[in-house]
Amino acid sequence: MTTRHEAVFSQDYVADDTDTDALVASSYLATATRTGKYWTATVHGLPDGQSLHVQGATWRETADNALDRVSDLLGPSTGVVGLYLAPADPEAASVVKAVREARTARFLAEQAERDAVVKAAQTLLDQGWTTRDVGSVLGFSHQRISQIARRTTA
Repeated sequence: MTTRHEAVFSQDYVADDTDTDALVASSYLATATRTGKYWTATVHGLPDGQSLHVQGATWRETADNALDRVSDLLGPSTGVVGLYLAPADPEAASVVKAVREARTARFLAEQAERDAVVKAAQTLLDQGWTTRDVGSVLGFSHQRISQIARRTTA
């Protein structure tokens, strides 16, 4: 059984040594407005001052259409292309942004928790604590402690 403390280890781990210099990406902002039964989006900031307009019956379809059109416009040699579709309405954009920021903060907090648990478990094991005692003090099973930290002293 997984405890609520262990759930954080079911999330993806982000390595500190990620080579972000090697990643080249172009990202674009699109704003969307509900027009009748459809969403209409405008992609801003494309090369040579271009912009493009797409429609979709749903938010997801509109985002997919916009990304497909941007990729078609830029061609296959452009590398990674990102598109952020935001509501054109300022109030809607603000609340959507607040949710994105809260999710980012949660992700970073979970990463910090994983790092702290691994460091604490390793430190306590190195001091001679048993995996059961480390698990008890940190709120994990002894099996999970064995998975996330290895003894470095005899």
